[in-house]
Amino acid sequence: MTSSVHTSTTTPVTPVVPSTGALRPLGLDEVVLTGGFWADRQRVNGAATIPHCDHWETRVGWIDNFDRALDGTLAEHRTGREFSDSDVYKMIEAMAWEVGRTGDHVLEARIAELTAQIGAVQEPDGYLNTRFGRPGQPPRWSDLAWGHELYCVGHLVQAAVARLRTGHDDELVAIARRAADQVCAEFGPDGRDAVCGHPEIEVALVELARATGERRYLDQAALFVERRGRGTLPDIELGREYYQDDVPVRDAEVLRGHAVRALYLTAAAVDVAVETGDAGLLAAARAQYERTLARRTYLTGGMGAHHQDEAYGDDFELPPDRAYCETCAGVGSVMVAWRLLLATGEAAWGDVVERSLYNVVATSPAQDGRAFFYTNPLHKRVPGETAADDEVSKRALSRLRAPWFEVSCCPTNVARTLAALGGYVAAVSDDALHVQQYAPARIRTRLGDGRSVGIDVETGYPVDGDVRVRVVDAPAGEWTLALRVPAWAADGATVDGEPAVVDAGEVRVRRAFAAGDEVRLVLPVAPRVTAADARIDAVRGSVAVERGPVVLCAESVDLPGGADVAGLRVDADVAVRADGDGARLTGRLVPAADADWPYGVPGPDGEPVPVDLRLVPYHSWANRGPSTMRVWLPTT
Repeated sequence: MTSSVHTSTTTPVTPVVPSTGALRPLGLDEVVLTGGFWADRQRVNGAATIPHCDHWETRVGWIDNFDRALDGTLAEHRTGREFSDSDVYKMIEAMAWEVGRTGDHVLEARIAELTAQIGAVQEPDGYLNTRFGRPGQPPRWSDLAWGHELYCVGHLVQAAVARLRTGHDDELVAIARRAADQVCAEFGPDGRDAVCGHPEIEVALVELARATGERRYLDQAALFVERRGRGTLPDIELGREYYQDDVPVRDAEVLRGHAVRALYLTAAAVDVAVETGDAGLLAAARAQYERTLARRTYLTGGMGAHHQDEAYGDDFELPPDRAYCETCAGVGSVMVAWRLLLATGEAAWGDVVERSLYNVVATSPAQDGRAFFYTNPLHKRVPGETAADDEVSKRALSRLRAPWFEVSCCPTNVARTLAALGGYVAAVSDDALHVQQYAPARIRTRLGDGRSVGIDVETGYPVDGDVRVRVVDAPAGEWTLALRVPAWAADGATVDGEPAVVDAGEVRVRRAFAAGDEVRLVLPVAPRVTAADARIDAVRGSVAVERGPVVLCAESVDLPGGADVAGLRVDADVAVRADGDGARLTGRLVPAADADWPYGVPGPDGEPVPVDLRLVPYHSWANRGPSTMRVWLPTT
């Protein structure tokens, strides 16, 4: 592993800590969210979502699978899909970050309890899985395409890394290391020439290498990345591209196949490239992700246009009503963009993180943190039915947030992301503090040159674009305060009342600051009308409205009589005004006339009815009951 270009007395308490790169991330011990949009969601996550996940994983028996492994009833009575172990591990990771953030003693005790259950099941050689390897079950590693064994180990390892980073070198860490050692022995250079059908073990092993200093974990991750795309997994109806085993990582041109798999693999490629100094691999991963953002990504930052395989479509195949946009893919996109930001120092990657956080990750959980979207379409034609509070939902049939799913990867992914969110707010370089996400926060850290610095951030963002940064700890001499300016704000941003001079996505204020100095960045968050590339046929002739980083939408509950959003029309040059956290505009409701055949000679629309249309943040939709919804509004 290469050495870091940054000095730090401690390892940041955060999920991703590269040993080198343009920026060093700040951890949960350095960044505290003190209020506003994200602090509210962290509070709900800790108080409601994490306990909710624990309740449901206990109720449906996924945690009890570990006990059944001991009493010999696992083959007959195991519950959950083949990857249900991973959701227990992701929940523990969320708990670990929450303990690191708040010191929650109840969660700390629960981690110890779960660790004891899990550790009792581990085989002497380190193998650990409740779906394979016991009497009456398939043998170990007998279904690498679909069995998710390595995927489960990956999430166990990431939970252990969270424990290490939050100061707990405990039994969970020992369990995970034994499991990782077994993987290295089984799949090393002299072992099985194979990969897992679902990438995840790779990012986990790189982070374990970073956390422990053990090179073998990095080497194994690199080996898995290099093996991908060489046809070691079976060909299937969906094609090997479904699990990215069709083209070697270095040769691919765009992300394809199952979106979450593709994003986890890309994050791993960036990690391996950074730690091994492989510029070619980094360039390949970056180019694929850039093309995916330019051609295969929804306005919300969501990814995945196909339901049948949870996969990307072709370039510009982005139908809003059939958008899959799995919540986990939103998390995966944050993972990739954040890694590229740290590697390159390019602030524009912070725009990608921000878009996905506000419009995918924040959209999934209900306001009370106890129900979730699995998919995130941009148009709902039929109002959903309210999900029962005490039933497991079939994700494909759910049109409203549901408390739990047969496949509940998304709730635990959201939980771990929100618990660790402070680790995505800021970073440092040699003599600069870079603020990447805007929220009321207290930041205390050291620059790369070792000097201590502290700032407080006050803002009502994203509703209010006024961001005030007050210096509370100023080192001797000059240093730079770098503030990200999103691309949508570059032409209207001001700093201390003057037009912002934006360089590579940042405004940089450099001087010898004194305690009490304040820098005021104002971003223009007024609603704006957005059009799509003409090659996105599905929304040609439509416009959307954004406000700052937030995508807005229309809901039928805001229309007269709950009218269907299908009848909405707006002028292409419609004037939009701010209204609360959303916007208002003048539109029309055009009645549709049913016919025996939906095609024929073009004719006039029905008599339009003017309507004062309220648009709300997309992340808030469906919190007021069943509704139809659309982001893209047809123009007259």
